[in-house]
Amino acid sequence: MLARRLFLLQEEYGRRAIARGRWAAWAYEFLLFGIKEAWACLFGGALLALLIATHLWYPRDSGLGDVGLARYDFLFAACLALQIAMLAFRLESWEEAKVIFLFHLVGTAMEIFKTAMGSWIYPEASLLRIGGVPLFTGFMYAAVGSYFARIGRVFDMRFSHYPPLWATMLLAAAIYANFYSHHYMMDLRYLLFAATALLYARCWVYFRVWRVHRRMPLLLGFMLVALFIWFAENIGTFTSAWLYPSQMRGWNMVSFAKYGSWFLLMIISFVLVTLVRKPRPIHEDD
Repeated sequence: MLARRLFLLQEEYGRRAIARGRWAAWAYEFLLFGIKEAWACLFGGALLALLIATHLWYPRDSGLGDVGLARYDFLFAACLALQIAMLAFRLESWEEAKVIFLFHLVGTAMEIFKTAMGSWIYPEASLLRIGGVPLFTGFMYAAVGSYFARIGRVFDMRFSHYPPLWATMLLAAAIYANFYSHHYMMDLRYLLFAATALLYARCWVYFRVWRVHRRMPLLLGFMLVALFIWFAENIGTFTSAWLYPSQMRGWNMVSFAKYGSWFLLMIISFVLVTLVRKPRPIHEDD
C-alpha cells in the first residue's frame, strides 16, 4: 500500500513538472535520480553515518575493561542490526544477502592479509576482531555489495552486449588474486584495467529513472561508483575508523591511487551480485 502511494505521488509530481515545460521535467527526473541513488545506498549511507556519529560522540573511554562496548564492537553490533532489519523489512532478499555475505567474507580475508602486511591499520582496541581486523570491517564490503544488489531493482537495469559470465568470473578471480600477489611479484593492476576495459567496452547499461530507460557505458558507471567509494573512504579515514601509514601523524586525503584499487574491488562485488541477479538484456519494448 505504501509503495503504491509513493508511486502515485511520484507520478503526480511528474505530471506537474511536464506541465511546466521540458526543463522542469528534466529537473524533476534529475531529482528523482538522486533520491533513488540515495535509496540504493541505504546500507552504505547508514554505515557512514555511524562512523561519523561514533567519531564525534561515542565515549572514548568505552574500551576494553570498561562496562561499555569499544567503538569498533558497537559498530559491529549496529551494522548487524541494520543488516537484519533490511532483511526483515524485505529491503534485500535472502538470495542477495547470501552473495553480500560472501563478499563480506572475501573482504574480511583480504583485510586480515593487508593489515598483516602493514597496508593500513585499525588504531583502536576491540574484542570482536581477527588479528588486527575488527569484525565490523566486513560490513564496509557488504555495503558495496548491497548497493549493487539494490541498484538493479531500483533502476530496473538492463544491459546490451554484456560479456559472458564465465569471462567476468575469471576477471574477478584474477583481480582478487592480484590484491595478494602484488606484495610478492609485479603488480598487474594495469593489465587488469586493460582487461576490464576490453571486456566491458561494448556494454551499455540502461536504467529507468522515471518512465523511460536512459543509457550510459557501463565502464563509465563503474568509474563513477568507484569515485564515490573513494570519497566515502576519505570520510572513513577522517573518522579514524582506519588509517593509512601516511595518515599516522595527521589526517590527509587518501591517495588517489586507491581509486584504482576500489575500481577493481568494485568489479568483484558487481560480478558476485550477477551470480544471483543475472544481467537482463534490453529489448525494444523496454
